[in-house]
Amino acid sequence: MTGMISDKHRGTLLAGWLLLSGAIACAQQVPYFDGSQAFELLEKQVALGPRFPGSPGHSALVSMLTEYLEPRAHELKIQSTSRSHPYQDGPLPIINILARFNPTARKHVLLLAHYDTRAMADKDPDRGNRSRPILGANDGASGVAVLLVLADIFAGDAPPIGVDLLFVDAEDVGRSSDLENFSLGTKAFLPEMSSLLGGIRPEYAVLVDMVGDAELTLPVEYYSWRDARELVNRIWNLARDLGYSQFRFEMGAAIYDDHVPLLEAGIPAVDIIDFDYPNTEENYWHTLEDTPDKCSAESLEAVGTVLTTLIYSERP
Repeated sequence: MTGMISDKHRGTLLAGWLLLSGAIACAQQVPYFDGSQAFELLEKQVALGPRFPGSPGHSALVSMLTEYLEPRAHELKIQSTSRSHPYQDGPLPIINILARFNPTARKHVLLLAHYDTRAMADKDPDRGNRSRPILGANDGASGVAVLLVLADIFAGDAPPIGVDLLFVDAEDVGRSSDLENFSLGTKAFLPEMSSLLGGIRPEYAVLVDMVGDAELTLPVEYYSWRDARELVNRIWNLARDLGYSQFRFEMGAAIYDDHVPLLEAGIPAVDIIDFDYPNTEENYWHTLEDTPDKCSAESLEAVGTVLTTLIYSERP
């Protein structure tokens, strides 16, 4: 997960209760989202080691994702590009993976997660660890695991609309407070989005990042509320109706993440994220403590079920 966190808006209760609440009206039966399967996929990613661009683990994960998605996606596209590395001599290769389902549908939405991990544990309390790469069980693997289970679901039961799953690279390359060099995969995707999506513009986007925390708490991210309020209301209402108390109707931090470039491009986008990992007293973000034992199948299942229900509640 990305660079700058602003606490300016923390602790502020959103005015009023969620709008447009009520019964969940589904266009078709909602398939089951298996949190245990998602957790196994999280562990498989972490077993590859650190997965920052240029690392052996990164190459292994690109192969794993491609092999997993190829037989499932209705259409699979690999965007391979590069840009100058912001901190080293030479290029920074960027590989975005796009798995498309029901690609000929008139209506499309975009679900995304970053798959790269941070090359340095710059927030580790032990200064001796700060040049070491993190394993990214929550910050990286959790969002990818949710999308991979969704790919399984969509392969077996085509969604009522077009759904594009975007696995983005190079999200976590930047240095602290250097926002220009975070979310580089998403920034590389946007200029080619129209051609990659066959001229279709997504009606909205949902980013899942750091959603595996065993103590999962999901307040509303500030930029999401400011620029995509209607979509926030839909998702948090849905979570409430499903009984998932992890989604809390309270204002969280303003977080620069992969949804921000999408918002800047005029696409309503929401970031589902738990930055207080594991809680407000300690934080494993960008530390060597970001390991699978801090994550849970239940948390992944809560987020995955909300997203599954959101998609199958859509009407063409």
